[in-house]
Amino acid sequence: MHLYLLGNDFHFECENVCRLFLPLEKIVTHHEEQPAEADGLTVVCGMKTEEKTAHLSCRVWLDSFDETATATVTDDGVGFRDCCELELCTLLYRLLVKLLGFTHGWGLITGVRPVKLLRRLVRESGEEAALAYFRDKLLVGEEKRSLCHTTLQAEDKLLALSRPNSFSLYVSIPFCPTRCDYCSFVSQTVVQAKKLIPDYVEQLCKEIAYTGRMARELGLRLETVYFGGGTPTTLSAEQLTMLFRAVEQSFDLSTLREYTVEAGRPDTVTAEKMAAIRAAGVGRVSINPQTLQPAVLAGIGRKHTVEQFYEAYNLARQAGFANINTDLIAGLPDDTFDGFADTLERIVALDPESVTVHTLSMKRASNIMLQHRADYRAEEDTVRMVQLSADSLPAAGYAPYYLYRQSRTVGNQENVGWAKPGYEGLYNVYIMDETHTILGCGAGAVSKLKQPGTDYLERIFNYKFPYEYNAGLEEMLRRKDGVPVFYEKYASL
Repeated sequence: MHLYLLGNDFHFECENVCRLFLPLEKIVTHHEEQPAEADGLTVVCGMKTEEKTAHLSCRVWLDSFDETATATVTDDGVGFRDCCELELCTLLYRLLVKLLGFTHGWGLITGVRPVKLLRRLVRESGEEAALAYFRDKLLVGEEKRSLCHTTLQAEDKLLALSRPNSFSLYVSIPFCPTRCDYCSFVSQTVVQAKKLIPDYVEQLCKEIAYTGRMARELGLRLETVYFGGGTPTTLSAEQLTMLFRAVEQSFDLSTLREYTVEAGRPDTVTAEKMAAIRAAGVGRVSINPQTLQPAVLAGIGRKHTVEQFYEAYNLARQAGFANINTDLIAGLPDDTFDGFADTLERIVALDPESVTVHTLSMKRASNIMLQHRADYRAEEDTVRMVQLSADSLPAAGYAPYYLYRQSRTVGNQENVGWAKPGYEGLYNVYIMDETHTILGCGAGAVSKLKQPGTDYLERIFNYKFPYEYNAGLEEMLRRKDGVPVFYEKYASL
């Protein structure tokens, strides 16, 4: 499709609105007058400004469909440009709805953090006005507004636990048994990287020690620890124990509220590893089937069986874990509504403390996209899957506690963490809200430094790949020296 922008530079948001409806379409953006004849879908978004008034127009043109909508925005001295951008996107959205015959529950919201947006609006205008803005200006449907509002209320209770000097620790283990076909993370299979793992663990222990010493000197208060990846349980029990000891020896764990390890791939879980994780004081693990349909599992490159998921889940219970999360994905290739409903019912019957329901995101670097297996004909079923989870999980005692969105999700749906009362994943909330500083260790980790009392963030990036990480520890520690510099400059703890 062709997108013409005349008299404005709103390409980012206009392109995002187009992708809501045509996520796989290649968008070619122009800044000159459109030709007399269109080649395929053509969108023209124009703005002309005179004195304190902007005249906006949007034309959508495809075959016999050719319609134009207009609006006028007056400059009242507050956010004039943003108002013009929103109004133009609204015109575009409504015309695409008319052309294509469907709408989206999230309306014009294309960002990752709708709950954070709602919280800001509540802070500025009050709850009633904020929800009205979601409805009237952002065109968010009733079900998504309610979900967002309920999640906001749950998050606020958890955010109140954080203090100005709070921080969380993220430890990256960027190895997996195999790469899932929907994944685009920078992680490597054990087959590719087996030789790198011993050195990686050794270097990671050094970075953990350096980071812990820095946190103690700054007087920071550790709230949560999260081992993610990749798949941390790709490591051996001995290697995991080395890392846990490094954390224990390097950080003050007396203030710790939550300690999580992702055991996401059931085929990496053993009784020995579960015992090692539990012995380290970890209270929460995530064991992720994604689906309990064997054919769907095989089709997405998950080299484990349904039976192995149940075995891994039972091993975690036997090891003493009273806080288990399970991840599911709605919209997987070859899954059906009935298949997802069966998976959800069987997971609820297991009675985990939390269930995270993701919507499949068609990431450009994933095998699904590289192999041209994207199927947006599944949109309607995926929307029904997500809605089923939103209906079924509350009835089973779960409530939404965090929510985020990704681009190119099937059906333009969301990812939601559902938990029983008292079992909400604190780290998930803190990282998504950007509540406080996250200090990251390991390949691909990003330290996000948060100025207390503001939305200001600075980021420090580690090397992405394990081989770079193993060879470049000194450079990453040098970068980490930016942490005390940040706190000296921006924070009064």
